[in-house]
Amino acid sequence: MAEDIMDNLLSTLRAAGEPTRLRILAVLSHGELTVSELVYVLRQSQPRISRHLKLLADAGLVIRFPEASWIFYRLAKNSAAGELGQYLVSRLNENTAALDTDMTRLLHVRKERQDKAETYFAENAPRWNEISALHIPETQVEARMLSFLPNDPVALLVDLGTGTGRMLEVFGPHVTEAIGFDSSPDMLTLARSRLSNLGQENCQVRQGDIVGLPLGPGQADILIMHQVLHFVDDPTMALAEAARVLKPGGRILIADFAAHDLVYLRDEHAHRRLGFRDIDIENWLNEHDLVLDVSEHMTSTSGNTDLEVVLWVATKSPLPIVL
Repeated sequence: MAEDIMDNLLSTLRAAGEPTRLRILAVLSHGELTVSELVYVLRQSQPRISRHLKLLADAGLVIRFPEASWIFYRLAKNSAAGELGQYLVSRLNENTAALDTDMTRLLHVRKERQDKAETYFAENAPRWNEISALHIPETQVEARMLSFLPNDPVALLVDLGTGTGRMLEVFGPHVTEAIGFDSSPDMLTLARSRLSNLGQENCQVRQGDIVGLPLGPGQADILIMHQVLHFVDDPTMALAEAARVLKPGGRILIADFAAHDLVYLRDEHAHRRLGFRDIDIENWLNEHDLVLDVSEHMTSTSGNTDLEVVLWVATKSPLPIVL
């Protein structure tokens, strides 16, 4: 056992003990990057950077996340190798010539990301603004959802269909770690830019199918589905996957629309379902050992909105529910 620990430590040190690989660790300590972005920052060839990254990943110093045709790399944290990597980075002086130049190029990469994200948002903002005008202000929904965070510390919050990352922005300061999943690379670009600008390093986003999450069973303390369920072909499959990754006693927060008859939302905004009835949501939750605690209909006091937002809060039962 002692020899294994020593071998692992020596392997990790050998992987980190090279100038380019130390520079990679220093750059990744500021956020995740793709191979092409690292090639630009370090001014080295793609094959060489890829070889360095493989060595670092094999040693557990960095984590790789495939996303469509891209692969993102992030500095490891929750492991012995990750802690060693963070310590090594903390001992580096970024005022040295090589690292200073790397950081200047990294700022350029971030600026390009932000410009691209802002362009995408500007082109698509009218769609979201149109929908938002049909129901109560999102800030009211967000505040109410936030009130259902448990008093106990939340180790991991998972946001399904994270979109622009707004839920991570809202909940991030109140949890230890938060991961948002979305299938749209453009949305993820926007979310990454927003979270980076806010300095919320405990939040990250990943491309992923909400009916096939790259998470093990019982990992999440809190799971959020904010205005997502009406886009899903089969809501029961999404809820089954949510129940799978939720811890016993964990909580799921669902914010979506009550049943309505605005049929044009299907064609113009890709809504698969025209809202939901309380009874349907409750039955689907029960199928997956999720106990409905709250069903709160949120309407405008002025009464001039077309869509009613409903907040459903449920808890993962420690034992299968007997109906």
